[in-house]
Amino acid sequence: MKTILKYFPHLSAEQERQFAALYDLYADWNQKVNVVSRKDIEHLYEHHVLHSLSISFGLHPTSGTNILDFGTGGGFPGIPLAILWPDCAFHLIDGTGKKIKVVNEVAGAIGLRNVRASHIRGEEERGKYDFVVSRAVMPLPDLVRIVRKNISKVQHNAMANGIFCLKGGNIDPEISPFRNTVEVMPVSNWISEEWFKEKSLIYLPL
Repeated sequence: MKTILKYFPHLSAEQERQFAALYDLYADWNQKVNVVSRKDIEHLYEHHVLHSLSISFGLHPTSGTNILDFGTGGGFPGIPLAILWPDCAFHLIDGTGKKIKVVNEVAGAIGLRNVRASHIRGEEERGKYDFVVSRAVMPLPDLVRIVRKNISKVQHNAMANGIFCLKGGNIDPEISPFRNTVEVMPVSNWISEEWFKEKSLIYLPL
């Protein structure tokens, strides 16, 4: 939690409570369903919660924004972002039913009212959203091919509707088809911890 408060010092008491509850919930569920690497659970706040929240340095949604978390796994980045943005509506989807069960249980336990989660493949999702968020689910061209249909034509935000995804390592091959429109933001611009050194936030308006 210290790491979260270092970068997000103005959380409400309710948001602090919700973030603080995540460790015990995920540690417990991780014994039953492997949603976070067993070796990584002790780094939950830095490697998963803060990493998810880094999207907020690039995206500043207005109240009522609809966001799809594609391939959410155990709820990342969707659950941390839903805590941070209680006025936005989140739909978290994943093709693995056990992981969606964890998402629903965690969201229910901390009282998140702006989250719904569905066991559905991205190809089958038909809803319309202002933004799609994801965390290293698949190469960007494949992601674009699947979610283009889900990006709403109606604009509610200063930034054009599109995709925000978190990536690590060399991303040049997958962003090359979108060179004229993609924006790549190094997460280390905002977060100084060593683990974030080669992490990027990609924004692609669609």
